[in-house]
Amino acid sequence: MTNVAITGASGRVGRETIEAFEDREEALTLFSHSETEDLETTPIEIGDREAVMDALDGQDIVIHLAANPDPRAEWDAVQEPNIEGVYNVYAAALEHDLQRVVFASSNHAVNMGNTVSPTRPESTVGTPTAVRPDDSMDPDTYYGVTKVFGEALGSYYANRHGLDVINLRIGWLLSNEELDAEIADRDGAGERYARAMWLSPDDCQRLMEAAVTSSLPHTPFTAHGISNNAARFLSLTETMLGLEYQPQDDSARVLE
Repeated sequence: MTNVAITGASGRVGRETIEAFEDREEALTLFSHSETEDLETTPIEIGDREAVMDALDGQDIVIHLAANPDPRAEWDAVQEPNIEGVYNVYAAALEHDLQRVVFASSNHAVNMGNTVSPTRPESTVGTPTAVRPDDSMDPDTYYGVTKVFGEALGSYYANRHGLDVINLRIGWLLSNEELDAEIADRDGAGERYARAMWLSPDDCQRLMEAAVTSSLPHTPFTAHGISNNAARFLSLTETMLGLEYQPQDDSARVLE
């Protein structure tokens, strides 16, 4: 049996990840920043290196979702969880000989060239430039900068220590109803971003299962995590081929 640890398990992506493995044989160990009434998790401060070391003892794979997810956060708010936290996870993964780290990166690591302005990180220009996983990094916020760091750190551990590493540049996880509301409330630039970056709950589950169970063509492996949106500008080809990810949803079919 494969033991899979999930940090940030009580977050939105974490909950869909748990759902993805509900009927599978993997054993999940859940960690979150604080206790929640509806989900049994172990509280952990991701910036506490000793605690993270202890947490990953006996695990085979870690899905690292814990972070400050606010794209508008200032540096002091993201430094510890998003920089120290990801280092702690990789250090513990190496110490305990884990097989794989699935790192939750973000579209914000590569979106500066496609944003309307630095103050609007969730809006896109009229004709966004296509982005492939091996294109140059282009963070649009301090949050995006921390994700660039996480990807670079994963590259180091993959190339120096042979660790299986997947960088998932996750889009925007929203239910159909939430996407409807975002589209209705946004101007054209905001709607373009929402439709391009949408990750449906069902596709999120497909993505996370694929990230844990697929054989990697190489390590590190960087993949974009969105639905099969007609409006997308993040390439999905690499994710679909490399992880055998088969997204089923498309934002074009929502609120038409």
